[in-house]
Amino acid sequence: MSGILAGKRILVTGVITEASIAFHAARLAQEEGAEVILTGFGRVSLVERIAKRLPKPAPVIELDVQNQEQLDGLADKVREHLGEGVDLDGVVHSIAFGPQGAFNFLEGSWEDVSTAVHVSAYSLKALTMACLPVMPRGGSIVGLTFDAQFAWPKYDWMGVAKAALESTNRYLARDLGEKNVRCNLVSAGPIKSMAAKSIPGFEELADVWNHRAPIGWDLTDPEPAGRGVVALLSDWFPRTTGEIVHVDGGVHMMGA
Repeated sequence: MSGILAGKRILVTGVITEASIAFHAARLAQEEGAEVILTGFGRVSLVERIAKRLPKPAPVIELDVQNQEQLDGLADKVREHLGEGVDLDGVVHSIAFGPQGAFNFLEGSWEDVSTAVHVSAYSLKALTMACLPVMPRGGSIVGLTFDAQFAWPKYDWMGVAKAALESTNRYLARDLGEKNVRCNLVSAGPIKSMAAKSIPGFEELADVWNHRAPIGWDLTDPEPAGRGVVALLSDWFPRTTGEIVHVDGGVHMMGA
């Protein structure tokens, strides 16, 4: 099969609905020749149902990134699907969560903040380390962030968690380069997904893109971000690591 991911095997986290960037990354990866495995948190049957809407069947592994036992067993579960001696080539980290208290900066408790940082930032390191045993030849880790250079309306402690995610990516890139593992992020503009519904004031945040994206931005189209993920999973960026690629219509570079 041809395509920029031909023959590659990719683990994709965070597929919840068809509106998610992760779903489109998984779909495009398959269309570009990859074999895809998904992980699901909580209602795995829901993820299995969504997986059936992909071009090809994709198995689903249950994974809670706060559950060390599940992380410890992830490599073995991946091997069950790939077969003995077959390696994983890439991982997509599309995991973020903040309790409602994390969206109030001055009132947010440490309990809320620590959960947001654990699930949204530390999990990149935890997931990567869990996958290393099935990536002996190296590969590509690609995560999703939301530009942490600025204080956005309503985003609050999730913005801090994204800054931690971006820093985590750089340290992973530093420490795993010798293992031929590339670690990069796609900084995507806002998408009307299930995750967005949990952000109080999302409409106010997203409205920035309606006015400030020089090349335009469609809040209902996750495909551009998915394409960015697939490109970074491919061999077309062989010496790019620790990078943040913006797929946001250009908003990140606009001045006041």
